[in-house]
Amino acid sequence: MRTVALATIILLLAPGPGAAQSGSKSSKPSKVLADYSAAMEDLAQSASPAVVQILVQTLAPLGKEESQRTGFVSEQEATGSGVIVDPDGYIVTNAHVVQNARRIEVKVLRSDERGQEPHAHLMPAKLIGLDRQVDIAVVKIEGQNLPALSFVNSDSLRQGQFVLALGSPLGLQNSLSHGVVSATSRQLKSDSPMVYIQTDAPINPGNSGGPLLDVEGRIAGINTMILSESGGNEGIGFAIPANLAKDVYQRLRKDGRVRRGAIGVIPETITPRLGAALGLDRDSGVILSDVAPHGAAEAAGIEPGDVVLSIDGKPMRETRDLALAVFQRAPGEELTLEIQRGKARMSKTVAVLDRKNEPSLLADLANYDTALIRQLGILAVPVDENVTAVLPDLRRLSGVAVAAVPAEYAGLNPGLMAGDVIYSLNNRRIASLDDLRDALKDKKSGDPIALHVERFGQLIYVTAALE
Repeated sequence: MRTVALATIILLLAPGPGAAQSGSKSSKPSKVLADYSAAMEDLAQSASPAVVQILVQTLAPLGKEESQRTGFVSEQEATGSGVIVDPDGYIVTNAHVVQNARRIEVKVLRSDERGQEPHAHLMPAKLIGLDRQVDIAVVKIEGQNLPALSFVNSDSLRQGQFVLALGSPLGLQNSLSHGVVSATSRQLKSDSPMVYIQTDAPINPGNSGGPLLDVEGRIAGINTMILSESGGNEGIGFAIPANLAKDVYQRLRKDGRVRRGAIGVIPETITPRLGAALGLDRDSGVILSDVAPHGAAEAAGIEPGDVVLSIDGKPMRETRDLALAVFQRAPGEELTLEIQRGKARMSKTVAVLDRKNEPSLLADLANYDTALIRQLGILAVPVDENVTAVLPDLRRLSGVAVAAVPAEYAGLNPGLMAGDVIYSLNNRRIASLDDLRDALKDKKSGDPIALHVERFGQLIYVTAALE
C-alpha cells in the first residue's frame, strides 16, 4: 500500500509529456523564493544550536482509580523544549515542563572537535526556579560560551508578522515550523492578567518551552499551549510574550522565585451604559470602583471613582491593561498613574507592595523530593521568613505549611489545603518537617489522626484515618 501511494504521489507531481512546451518561461526558481529559502536556512542554522530538548523524570499515578486512591505511582518520562538565553547555560522553558521533576536532563546540539554535523549531547540540569502563574521556569546546565538567543521587545510585534517556532514536538528534536502572528495580545481568561501571542505556526506537544522567533532569530515569545479539539496542531497556538518571559527569567535567576505585587484597587471596564450613568465624558477605559483602606493606592491619594487614563504612559483601555501593568511589576517598584477626577487630570505615583495571602506561591518554595509527606499526600515546607512573606499574620511563627497537594497522592490527603499550617498532630507539637515525619513514623493504616491547623486565620482540627 505504501509503495502504491508513493507511486501515485510521484505521478501526481511528475510533469506531463508536454510540460516543457506548456509555455513556462523558465524552470529556474524565482529569485524571491530562492532568497526566502536561503534566509530560512540561515536562520535555522544560526538559531537551532540554542534550542534544546528537555527530558524530565516525574512520578505519576498508575492510571487506575484504585491505584490513584491508594497513592501507587510509577516513574514516567516526558519531554519538552527550552532555549538557552545566556552563554553560561541558563535555559528558559515552561514551568509545566519541569514542575515536580525528580531529574532534569537537557539535549544540546553541538559539534565536536572533529567538525562533524551538530548532534545531541545529553547534560544534567538543575532547576533554578519556576513561576506557575506565568508558566516560565529557568534551568541551568554547566557550560561556557554556549550559543544563546536574545529577547526582542514583544510590544513591537504586529499582527501578520512572520514568526518561526523551534522545538521538539512529539519528541522530534530540532524541528522548525513557521507562520504569522495571528494576534499580539490574546487574553484567554477574563479574570486573568495573562495575555499571549497567538500564532498559526504549527505547535504540538513537546514544543512547550521552545522559542517563537522573529525573522532576525530573536525570541518573540515562549511557546506554551494550543487550542485543539484533536489534540494536535490546528493553527491556534499561544506563546508567552518575550517581555514578560524575560522579566520572569531575570527574577527567577536572581531570587529563585517571583514575588507578585498589588496596589490595592478594584478596576472596572467603563461601558457606554456605565459612562452615561456616571456622567463621564467617555464610554470606554478603566474606572476604580474601590480603593483598599490603608493600601498603596490610598496612600498615594487615589480615590474610588477615579478614571485611570494611563500607567507609565501606556493607555488603559480595559481592566486587563491595569491588571497586567501591576502584574509585571515587583514589590518595591513604583507606577505612575495618570487619572481623571471629574474634569481635573492629575498624576499619582503609587508604590507596588507585596501581594499577601497567596497560598499557591508556596508551591514554588517546595522541592518535591524533600517536601513530600507521603502519608498525608502533601508537599510541605517549614514556616520561615519565605513562608511568612506569603502568609503574613500567622498566629504562630513555627510549624509546617502545606505547599501543594500533588495529584498522584491526592487520594491520601485527609483534607488539607495549600496554605494550611500544621501546628500539631495528635497533640504532638510540630515545628519542622522532621517533627511531622517522626509523628507519622509509627502510624499504621487505619490509625486516627487529628491535625491542629491554621486556615485563613482560624485554628481548626483536620481529622482522618490514615490510608
